[in-house]
Amino acid sequence: MAHPAIRSRGTIGGSIALADPAAEYPACMVALDASIVVAGRDGERLVRAQEFFKALFEVDLAPGELVTAVEFPAQLKDQRSAFLELARRHGDYAIVGLAAYRGKSTRFVFCGAGATPILAKQASAAADVKQAMASLDQDLDPPADLYTSSATKLHLARVLLERAWTRLSTSH
Repeated sequence: MAHPAIRSRGTIGGSIALADPAAEYPACMVALDASIVVAGRDGERLVRAQEFFKALFEVDLAPGELVTAVEFPAQLKDQRSAFLELARRHGDYAIVGLAAYRGKSTRFVFCGAGATPILAKQASAAADVKQAMASLDQDLDPPADLYTSSATKLHLARVLLERAWTRLSTSH
């Protein structure tokens, strides 16, 4: 993910702590139910990714605390995950991105669709892809930006959801 300079110099902890709503790592963290290890003067604490991302560029870090590690549950043989995005040019931040996971539960988490990674709860609980795509109206209200309207982002989110559903449904 990202341009070579960012891949060479950036860190996963830095990306998570910045919490850019269009960044890939935060959405992946929430989809995979990761935990973030935060350390400070008073010691370490573990924060679930779902609770770590608070608002636009705001995370659960107190002054003097750092992200020191990320813990992901092991992905078992029968579990699947995928990450898809649509961007203007290769390497750009996504207009909309989707981190998807299917195991004991299903989680569809969008980036670029709100101020934080957005867990599409209704779509994640849907029985089939048509129901999941229809439920995105309740799950997402993506903000427009200089280049893309809210309606276009919602349409692109549906495109990604359908593609992810297909990938998660096929065997390896």
